[in-house]
Amino acid sequence: MADVFVSYSRSDKARVAPIVAALEAQGWSVWWDPAIAPGQQFDRLIADELERARAVLVVWTPDSVESRWVRGEAREGADRGILVPVQLGSARLPIDFRAYHTTDLGEPGGAASNPQFEGVVRAIEALVGRAPRSPAAMPVTPASESGTASPPSRITICVLPLANLGGDPEQQYFSDGITADIITELSRWRLLAVRSRSASFKYRGPGVDPAQVARELNVRFVVEGTVRRMGDRVRISVQLIDAETGNQVWGERFDRTQAEIFSVQDEVVQTIVGTLVGRVHVSDAERSRRKPPASLDAYECVLQGNAHFWDDPAGAAEARRLFERAIEIDPKYGLAHALLATLTRQKWRDDDSESSDVLLDEAHRLAMRAVELDDGDSTCHSLLAQVCLYRRSFELALEHMQRSMALNPNNQWNAADMGLILVYLGRADEALAWNQRARQIDPYFDQPWYWRQSGITCMVLGRYEEALKLFARHPVRKHYIAAYMAGCHARLGDMESARASVAECLSLRPAFSVRHWMAKEPFKIEADAARIAESLRLAGLPG
Repeated sequence: MADVFVSYSRSDKARVAPIVAALEAQGWSVWWDPAIAPGQQFDRLIADELERARAVLVVWTPDSVESRWVRGEAREGADRGILVPVQLGSARLPIDFRAYHTTDLGEPGGAASNPQFEGVVRAIEALVGRAPRSPAAMPVTPASESGTASPPSRITICVLPLANLGGDPEQQYFSDGITADIITELSRWRLLAVRSRSASFKYRGPGVDPAQVARELNVRFVVEGTVRRMGDRVRISVQLIDAETGNQVWGERFDRTQAEIFSVQDEVVQTIVGTLVGRVHVSDAERSRRKPPASLDAYECVLQGNAHFWDDPAGAAEARRLFERAIEIDPKYGLAHALLATLTRQKWRDDDSESSDVLLDEAHRLAMRAVELDDGDSTCHSLLAQVCLYRRSFELALEHMQRSMALNPNNQWNAADMGLILVYLGRADEALAWNQRARQIDPYFDQPWYWRQSGITCMVLGRYEEALKLFARHPVRKHYIAAYMAGCHARLGDMESARASVAECLSLRPAFSVRHWMAKEPFKIEADAARIAESLRLAGLPG
């Protein structure tokens, strides 16, 4: 067993050698370049050495940041709290590792004499547990630890190697690549604690028992699947197993031609990951609802609050209570602040008779605090973007939304939120594409607000028949849904249906006024707002 496992790109071997020599000169054993050929034996040796190492030193370079192996080994080190990252040259770090303090060694031709190398020595010294040069110790920790946020408990999950049913070695590389990509993309989700590739790949082979894997890796969910070649087609089958019950929560298969499979690999992984996360979220929410309220932790409060129907006043009130309770339990829980900000912003928006911005300012304070607490959570940035939008800080809204997508490009909620931001910025065609992407990522994606915003997007584009179909999928006919549908019917010349929708709107909100409602619709382009307002007035809505 080596003290230090060095993760690097083989193309950087000559640049990494001085670092290894300097570490060995300190008296530590280092594993970095075994003289065995690549293959399954190589994989197992790497997994064993990585698991036994007491410190993982990852060397980021332009080549290593592109390596899924290096990123996977770095994630293993980070998950175990033994990661010591260094950087050579001008490498742009992977986005999910930018929160970690990384020592820039420049070009370490003489690493031992580099003053920056002292920090690396102290970090490893603290992790390995002995002081080869001095008693001082300075462990490298994630920015979230030094900056405030302590992550709440997360849903544990592992992805078993997809079984290659054809036995073709070339197909084995593909199935392993799909598995590694799924692990990498799942790791972007803050609600998940994903076991590393090295831990999962020890369970390669037939007859693996998901229940045994779950016990040994201490996980709640297990993902398993197969890759099978059938003539000129390839079928990928994936299942999600709840280890607590033994039930299959979700299963799906993806058929592609052999010629296109590599070109659509990202699309397949995106859909698998997006759907997996959605099903895990639903399953865990159902599980938490069975727990006594007094026993809920902060994460479970957020989970339950998020599962309530916010368009219902009673549901919104209960969600608010749960988010406030989550913050009381864990004041540094960024996501709880972000969700409370969204409810506060929604309360301001739904009261179209209220001209004060006190609630909107409070929502902004909460959303800003969320990002301060957890700058690496894509949802925190996405929800801050929406608050900025309603404050008409359009550039900031887009900036935070783009940051959200960069942190987690396979998040269906983020994709839909991007559609929301863009339609109000006057980019409805792009918004429509993002709305569609959300459902491509997760075919089960069915949030009420998604149908509302998709309908508004089609209204802006003058596609009124499509807009009516989308509004009709909203599970509850709120006054504003009836108002928008009235406008669409009027534009299509169906005044009888328009009048019926107007009557519905006014029965739900007798004081409804087009002017008051549109005053809080954050359209950047005046013509877009004017077109919507004209549609509502054409239907006969007052004001």
